[in-house]
Amino acid sequence: MAATATHPDATSKPTPLRLTDKHGRAITDLRVSVTDRCNYKCVYCRTGTEGAQYAELPIADYLRMVRVFVSLGIEKVRLTGGEPLLRKGLVEMVAALAGMRTSFAADGAPLAAGAGQPLDIALTTNGHLLEDLAQPLKEAGLGRITVSMDAVNREKFARITRVPDSFDKVLAGVRAAKRVGLDPVKVNCVLLRGFNEDQIVEFAKFSRDEGIIVRFIEFMPLEEDRVWTPEVVVRLKEILAALNKFQPVMPLAPNAASETALRYTFADGLGEMGIIAPVSHPFCGHCSRVRLTSDGKIRTCLFSQFDHDLYGVLRRGGDDAALAAFIQRTVNQKEARHHIGEPDFLKPSRSMVHIGG
Repeated sequence: MAATATHPDATSKPTPLRLTDKHGRAITDLRVSVTDRCNYKCVYCRTGTEGAQYAELPIADYLRMVRVFVSLGIEKVRLTGGEPLLRKGLVEMVAALAGMRTSFAADGAPLAAGAGQPLDIALTTNGHLLEDLAQPLKEAGLGRITVSMDAVNREKFARITRVPDSFDKVLAGVRAAKRVGLDPVKVNCVLLRGFNEDQIVEFAKFSRDEGIIVRFIEFMPLEEDRVWTPEVVVRLKEILAALNKFQPVMPLAPNAASETALRYTFADGLGEMGIIAPVSHPFCGHCSRVRLTSDGKIRTCLFSQFDHDLYGVLRRGGDDAALAAFIQRTVNQKEARHHIGEPDFLKPSRSMVHIGG
């Protein structure tokens, strides 16, 4: 049975304790994959083969599981995929999430029902369908958006995504998101040696010209094709060297202790770049995340070897208390860190598209 505490204003129902793992990390961020379908076949993610089997649950079931997570202290929900904009009912799901409120104060004290702040709702997309959906998503309550865009050169973009004629759609989607106020708009670029390392400076210029935040991500071993090697990774030190060759960069303070990106701007204050460096500079010690896959499994780390079937509890008729107890037991098993590059490292049992970004 889950541990509980009683709110001082409550007269009957106990309140579950806030999620904390056995390493003392508060778990406040939930990433929810609403589909593992995608309209891209990026070289660092998918094999590009046809006939794959996909997993999606009813939106109502995702929402029920998220509500239980929120009752345990989740403050931020990011919708991912696959490609989440392919999912029917996504706008309505955002609207439902926008009606949920946090359950704990900043000091960890439980709050009365409805007393907390609205959830921080974000979404990660490849941007192909974003231009038409930016306004409806904003009106539904989406707060922030991140677009995966791995080149600002059309030919390189097509080579990485293996989808022709999409670059202009993504660019229009980025601009639409900014126009409707999905701020801050972030663009994520996964760097792979031999594909797009020459895009670092071009993305810096893009950040300055478009007024958006660009984040470079070190390539992690999460792809279906199993092509990852240490030599393919473009590391933080190399990224900073390229940026400094263009113009001197200055570090920026993190927005939060659990932020994954090291933030930088140029000396003139124009443009913002982040570098997410899980390979060369792991940030596991302040990780605040868990993931819910599109088939309802909890992943405590991207590099876990195990899934934890939360949806199985729901499907067997478990009530919210049973779901909460399962979540708490699972989070308590969250790994201390990943082991990328170490002799005992094992690639995760599922690739990124099946885990959720």
